[in-house]
Amino acid sequence: MLVNSQRARSRTPWLAMVVAGTLVVTGCTTPILANDPIVFPAPPTPSAGPSHAPDPIPINLPRDDGPHDRLTEWWYYTGHLRTQAGRRFGFEAVVFRAERGSVPVAWAAHLALTDEQGRTFHYAQRSEIGPAVDHSPRGASGAPTGFDLQVSGLSPTLIAAGAPQLAAPWRLAGASGSDRVEAALSPEEARASGAAFGLQLDLQATKPPAFHDGDGFVDFGPAGSSYYYSRTRLTAKGTLELDGQRVAVDGIAWFDHQWGDFVSVGAGGWDWIAINLDDGTDITSSTVFDAAGGPMVQYGTLVTAAGEVRHLDQDHISAGEGGFYLNPLTGQLYPALWQVLVDDYEINLTPTVPDQELDTRATTGVAYWEGSQTVAATKAGAPVGGEAYVEITRYGP
Repeated sequence: MLVNSQRARSRTPWLAMVVAGTLVVTGCTTPILANDPIVFPAPPTPSAGPSHAPDPIPINLPRDDGPHDRLTEWWYYTGHLRTQAGRRFGFEAVVFRAERGSVPVAWAAHLALTDEQGRTFHYAQRSEIGPAVDHSPRGASGAPTGFDLQVSGLSPTLIAAGAPQLAAPWRLAGASGSDRVEAALSPEEARASGAAFGLQLDLQATKPPAFHDGDGFVDFGPAGSSYYYSRTRLTAKGTLELDGQRVAVDGIAWFDHQWGDFVSVGAGGWDWIAINLDDGTDITSSTVFDAAGGPMVQYGTLVTAAGEVRHLDQDHISAGEGGFYLNPLTGQLYPALWQVLVDDYEINLTPTVPDQELDTRATTGVAYWEGSQTVAATKAGAPVGGEAYVEITRYGP
């Protein structure tokens, strides 16, 4: 959910992962930083990226659902699940890929669960180096026909504390909007997270993919460029495990896929918002900030109930925040509400749980806040319900 040009927004909880062989670090061994800060070695100097045809190359699906030989890439799900009894959960599942010159490809994965009724939040992180993660199907030409990513390597902090290096994989797989998420915490991850949880979900897109900025190619100027599309509304159905109990769930999810020859974008961080309204409209908004904390760019996309996609520049979307929540464990301040204005929509968002911070510096070099929201919205004054997720990076440690 970030950008650094006058054209685009891009999502980057930046992959500051160490892509050389020294992924083992010491420091925090709990979900929230409680020990001395981790000191990371400097990342390797980025290469110019693998050779390929000049950008932009038209996006071709399902080929471009799969991995690319680019510096940075991710496959990102957020969503909302319900049990038959009406209990509600938010979830995040993401795999990152980093390619840096001649060093082996590095991967990271984050998994998070928000128990809205229990008002608890749990997460875990993983990292792995090399080709064993990528099981993506390929056609006769060798090009991908989808993605199948399986991350088995535990967090460097857990390994440093004596945990095994590998566990049952977290798997994200899909093609053409028919996707699968399979992920569960190992015993060591469950102890660190404070809860044992897992997801097994089948996801099915109900709309065509939305190519951001029109053609799905985002220009960051001197910082590089990125391909970026979303499947803004997927049905989700499967099971959720929490502390030994497995329950059937269904709900709605949002999928982002982004890749390109960029490393870091947005000197002051960003806010990203994804909204699914009950009238079938989907809206995403991003605000990117400069090093002084001032807004640089505001950008968004609106997808109608019929699947029509409209680019929103800063003259057609407004997103603001109000109030703050102080995380007592980390001392970090995070916004406590947001308001998004698009056309005749007024959308107010409040976190379902205040503390939805992920300290993932052991795997991606950042701490960020990503959480489910309560939606109070109107269209031309008439109430409309919905679901939403927000990601913010500029307040983390």
